[in-house]
Amino acid sequence: MARRKVGNLMALAVLSVLAQRPMHPYEMASMLRARGKDADMGIKWGSLYTVVRNMEKHGLIEAAETVRQGGRPERTIYRITDEGRAEMVDWVRELISVPERERVRFQAGLSVLAALGPDEVESLLRQRLALLEREREDKRAAHERDSAEVPRLFLVENEYELALLDAELTWVRAVLDELSEGSFAGLDQWRALYETGEVSAELAELAERGSVTD
Repeated sequence: MARRKVGNLMALAVLSVLAQRPMHPYEMASMLRARGKDADMGIKWGSLYTVVRNMEKHGLIEAAETVRQGGRPERTIYRITDEGRAEMVDWVRELISVPERERVRFQAGLSVLAALGPDEVESLLRQRLALLEREREDKRAAHERDSAEVPRLFLVENEYELALLDAELTWVRAVLDELSEGSFAGLDQWRALYETGEVSAELAELAERGSVTD
């Protein structure tokens, strides 16, 4: 993957709005919020001005003019440069074409699941399932509402998010079925490990050989 001059995804978001027209940072933030880019890219608004300054430093954007309205402080209006436009296009190409494995908090929890007993895990997964179902219902309703007015091109990230939710729901339901039916592979071993705190000789040997991975 290419090493970006400004690697914060907020920079890509800023380039995307400046590609439409010049604007000052407050306008950028308003437009990005309106488009839900904070959810898409995990934007931290407190870093906006730092990112903008870094982008200007590296020639991705430039000051177009400075304006003042009434008694307000001066505001610098920025525009995208040719280099910034090329960076945006290349960045999007990379994000779409190159798979990048992202570690998530849920995966981290699953990697140390042995800290809990099967019964508690089943209860916790049922809580998660209820929250996921509610989230999916809300997002599906919002997507259908937006689809009536907004072209699909600008909603494909929502489709992807819904697909990920569907996949997680399917997986969580399957694991819950196995736990409730007692068909989860190694369930007795897991329960014994939790209740006694003693690792079986088989698991200990696997761990020593490095066959148990996270």
